[in-house]
Amino acid sequence: MSDPRIERLAEILLDHSCQLKAGDKLLVEAFDLPDPAIVCRLVELAAERGALPIVSLKNNRVLRALYTTGTEASIGLAGQLERHRMEQMDAYIGIRGAANSSQFADVPLPKMDLYQQHWWHPVHTQVRVPHTRWVVLRWPTDSFAQAAGLSTPSFEEFFFDVCTADYAQMERDQAPLVRRMEHADRVRIVAPGTDLRFSIHGIPVRPCFGQRNIPDGEVFTAPVRDSVEGVIRYNAPSRYQGTVFEHVEFEFRQGKIVRATANETEKLNQILDADEGARYIGEWSLGCNNRVRRPMLDTLFDEKIGGSLHLTPGNAYEECDNGNRSRVHWDLVLIQTPEYGGGQVWFDDEPLRQDGRFVPADLQGLNAGL
Repeated sequence: MSDPRIERLAEILLDHSCQLKAGDKLLVEAFDLPDPAIVCRLVELAAERGALPIVSLKNNRVLRALYTTGTEASIGLAGQLERHRMEQMDAYIGIRGAANSSQFADVPLPKMDLYQQHWWHPVHTQVRVPHTRWVVLRWPTDSFAQAAGLSTPSFEEFFFDVCTADYAQMERDQAPLVRRMEHADRVRIVAPGTDLRFSIHGIPVRPCFGQRNIPDGEVFTAPVRDSVEGVIRYNAPSRYQGTVFEHVEFEFRQGKIVRATANETEKLNQILDADEGARYIGEWSLGCNNRVRRPMLDTLFDEKIGGSLHLTPGNAYEECDNGNRSRVHWDLVLIQTPEYGGGQVWFDDEPLRQDGRFVPADLQGLNAGL
């Protein structure tokens, strides 16, 4: 008998996230899974729905070898082959485990940049994101549990509880925030080490309730590209390309990051120098999944933390497009709940959120559980 938690999650991924129907071609891509049960159940349920499932199982140690030895020709060949496959797909489910979360930490940045430019960008940024019904999620592994500071059984319970949330209720709770963001012009963010201003006027707004990420719980848009001014100091650590970055701080002038510091300042600036768009912001989002309360070095969870926001250097999503283009898209998180220093978000000189809690009456549903 299959695990009922896996059964429920598989149904959410297929029916809610991918809206799978008969005849759809589905790619399930899984990395470092300790057990293939979720993949097997996805294949079985997809077949029951008349879809055509394809599976790709990947190992991060093997990928590390490919990245480390990669050349423009070899990485480009992999990108071409995977792009061709992705172009055939109607839907995509990416399940990302990690036996070792630091597996890519010693891959030289120029090698990782080759991967970003010639493999990730043409396959995922250019094809998967705009042209498939896609969803990505992490998978509970010993490494992931350790990063979260929990035992594996406790972390699994947390994982399935968060990932199988009531996404229909989440959608209803987010609707008034969407309306407020659509009508807002000027945004101001204040927190310890942070005083930032920008405009979101005319940029579309997207609520996120389990369609593209599991877990989910955010509402995002993008700043007008050249409008960002001031300083932001992020207070959640972030693992990017295998390196853990802490105390990241940016200073902006006319939308551009003109100063960037962190515990790994040199690496940080190498990433931001990948292309012109990497020093501009492609996304701004308010996190509102109150079941996620603290960072655990995993972006898919950390960017949803109740009372948080993320401001993302790099590529803008086409659905909330400010025109910024980059092969970088790095969600960096600032938590504004009292235990992380508090802070405010203002829309057009009106308080929207104070110390992580939404202020207006019509947004009180988003405070449940905080």
